Amino acid sequence: QVQLVESGGGLVHSGGSLRLSCVASGSIFSANRMAWYRQVPGKERELVAVITSGGSTGYDDSVKGRFTISGDNAKNTVYLQMNSLKPEDTGVYYCYQYITVVGGPTYSYWGQGTQVTVSS
Repeated sequence: QVQLVESGGGLVHSGGSLRLSCVASGSIFSANRMAWYRQVPGKERELVAVITSGGSTGYDDSVKGRFTISGDNAKNTVYLQMNSLKPEDTGVYYCYQYITVVGGPTYSYWGQGTQVTVSS
């Protein structure tokens, strides 16, 4: 059984910063691709940032230069540093990790979501 627990969301003024964290626990052999997604009411979940086990990163155009994703494979943890936040960054942020379990195959796991609200 693998669980992802997120933290770090909250309410912040426009221009402010937040740092999201996501820790995976359980029978983990390795955490592979890790990512953050965002969802707003009435829209599908969208990819915000991704990092591979090799450290390569990718970002949605709307957050490039403002958000930074990083990972600690030893701790099965992924972070999202969000700077210069804008009201349009508001949404529920979900952590995603593609994890190989001990003695088993690789599965996709999701966190429970953490609310980020940016006021203007």
